[in-house]
Amino acid sequence: MSENPKNNSVFTMKNANGLEVECEILFTFDSEQTKKSYLIYTDNTKDEMGSLKVYANTYDPSGSSMNLLPIETEEEWNTIEAILSKLEESRDKNE
Repeated sequence: MSENPKNNSVFTMKNANGLEVECEILFTFDSEQTKKSYLIYTDNTKDEMGSLKVYANTYDPSGSSMNLLPIETEEEWNTIEAILSKLEESRDKNE
């Protein structure tokens, strides 16, 4: 699994209400286990606890499809959560 930071990359998507929202790509990674590519991003809003809202989807890295697809399995969510935890721990050590 390789992580590819995409700092300062921005894209626009429509939210559940049909409004266009600007999102920032935090990083992408490919999973050898699932054979999928993942996009981790934020719309730079905060939740009730003041934490940055982060989202994850699968995507086609070839660019032939611009659609973001949902995470389908618990295994995928566990992988994403483990990477996010690792990155947060690394950030905390560097502060």
